[in-house]
Amino acid sequence: MTVAAATESGLLRNKLELVLPILLASGRRLFGHPRIRELYPEYLLMSHGVIRASVPLMERARERARRLPNDSVAATVADYFSTHIDEERGHDEWLLDDLASLGMQRAEVLRRPPSADVAALVGAQYYWIEHYHPVALLGYVALLEGYPPVASEIEDLRQRTGYAPEAFRTLSLHGQLDPRHGEEIYAVLDSLPLTQPQRTVLGMSAIASVQGMTAAVNEVIDMASVL
Repeated sequence: MTVAAATESGLLRNKLELVLPILLASGRRLFGHPRIRELYPEYLLMSHGVIRASVPLMERARERARRLPNDSVAATVADYFSTHIDEERGHDEWLLDDLASLGMQRAEVLRRPPSADVAALVGAQYYWIEHYHPVALLGYVALLEGYPPVASEIEDLRQRTGYAPEAFRTLSLHGQLDPRHGEEIYAVLDSLPLTQPQRTVLGMSAIASVQGMTAAVNEVIDMASVL
């Protein structure tokens, strides 16, 4: 469903809504998979590969924004990430705890290289930050925090996998925190005096993030044939 597009957040959300169905479909395939018990740890590993990069990405965007003189958009981006970095710090540790509850130790997780799909998803953001404008990262964050997990779906997943609640800590906490974080990023977007090229890169970042996350989820699904 589209939202009012008179604001910057509305414009971005409408762009996301055009492509979000492909990611939602992949999520349904994964969480409805008959082998979800075996696939869920792989999903957590993929998620760790993404989330461990969140704080470094935001730190890089903040540093780059601070180096752009006389740029009010960059100044607001730097201020936003200065606050949001602290809110996101340690979330990768939550995932390590979730995986430990499934018998996978920290060293084992960190030895495993993240997939090319995860690297491409995150790496695109580094490119836009370094070679265009750090405002692009807001499109990525809007996807990751604008669509929080639903408590009833997490409980259904817990029952279908048979795992203890400790394996779902990260999903549950994001379900609680992300609605507020989503509202915060929408408010920041609506405060920005974006140029049309900046608005375009925000949309490209968000759409590419949907496509990249979809590829990462599909890769987890494909692992059913080798597990």
